[in-house]
Amino acid sequence: MRHSPLESVHRALDAKLVPFGGWLMPLAYPTGTLTEHRACRRSAVVFDVSHLGTVRVRGADALSVLQQQLSNDLRKVTPGRAQYTHLLDETDASVLDDIIVWWREPELFDVMPNASNTARVLDAVGGQDVTNERAVLAVQGPASRQIVAEVAPGAAAVARFGVAPFEFDGAPCVVAGTGYTGEDGVECAVPAEVAAAFWRALTTAGALPAGLGARDTLRLEAGLPLHGHELGPGITPLQAGLGWVVGWDKPAFRGRAALERERAAGPGRRLVGLLTAGRQPPRQGMVVRRRDTEVGVVTSGNFSPVLERGIAMAFVDSEAAITDGDDVSLVIRDRELGAQVVRLPFVKRGEGSTG
Repeated sequence: MRHSPLESVHRALDAKLVPFGGWLMPLAYPTGTLTEHRACRRSAVVFDVSHLGTVRVRGADALSVLQQQLSNDLRKVTPGRAQYTHLLDETDASVLDDIIVWWREPELFDVMPNASNTARVLDAVGGQDVTNERAVLAVQGPASRQIVAEVAPGAAAVARFGVAPFEFDGAPCVVAGTGYTGEDGVECAVPAEVAAAFWRALTTAGALPAGLGARDTLRLEAGLPLHGHELGPGITPLQAGLGWVVGWDKPAFRGRAALERERAAGPGRRLVGLLTAGRQPPRQGMVVRRRDTEVGVVTSGNFSPVLERGIAMAFVDSEAAITDGDDVSLVIRDRELGAQVVRLPFVKRGEGSTG
């Protein structure tokens, strides 16, 4: 089990710590997931996301290696920008991991995999695993930049999907205008030795500590995929509605041939949003039925604190021709929920800022 540089801070705050991707991380604080979720939509929270990996790739050939191994085209951006991308399986183009690349300098990249996939990404792109050297704090919400500006003005000024250096307490840090909540915000990579001081400065300035429980309900409201649910073995970017993550103009990339075959034939399933009639949350694994026909399966489901309804994402068969507004049933054993197919996201930026 790996441990965040901020674990002692979480314990002092009486956080509930749980295993996640091989790390012991805070699920929630005594405030509770609903309060943390609403604070992100209305003001600002801070998450410890140090479980995300950091694979540092540098050198004259770094760009060409990443172009060959990852699905998106880094030529769409420039140094000082971040890009969302995928590592695909060579044989079937399923998503082995979804990744954010921080292009820091012309020959310096920080590749940010999901916690449990760091070794796999390191094997694919090379470089150095520097995960243990830093903590990553995500400050998210409509007031996030105002709060960060009180602690590190340089970090608050970064553009959306920008990447920039900044200093805190004399230590060199890196910020990206990225996040996983659907709200404005930044993610800050700081040396492990100053992580606790940086956290305390952010909370003193007004950011509410939030755990992985709220991070998951926030990303679900925003319609963002989670590896192991909407992405993973047997799931391609095209099935997940993420064709924009594919750099078709590149001459070659890992998994391209398999993905081209699927593009020509058309994906056999697609990802949709589901909104239930009441507050009862759908759960992963529930069967999606239209009338008496099974047409799909739920990949993620929960209660939406903003909509105060159950929400879910599900893969449905393309041949079923499911469209927005269709009524379906979600079934598991003797439990059945009525739901309607809706367009993602469930909650757009700023929609949960009142109430």
